[in-house]
Amino acid sequence: MTCPHVDALPGAVSPSSSEGCADCLAAGERNWAHLRMCLTCGHVACCDSSPRRHATAHFHAEGHPVMRSFEPGEDWRWCYVDARVV
Repeated sequence: MTCPHVDALPGAVSPSSSEGCADCLAAGERNWAHLRMCLTCGHVACCDSSPRRHATAHFHAEGHPVMRSFEPGEDWRWCYVDARVV
């Protein structure tokens, strides 16, 4: 199952952080639940179960539609525009 936003992705991107949520780390915080990586620019951010919800904030600020799980052993992707796993 996919969506048109997956087809428009630029290809392989490098994660912005391997240490955790880039936004939380910049604010001196480390209380995220799970991590997501933007498949447009590689920004690593925390999920909606985290207090700051930086992954969703990144979508709203940048308009980058697809994130993938950045958790070990997970490879699913989420499209914010279509609100579904792709």
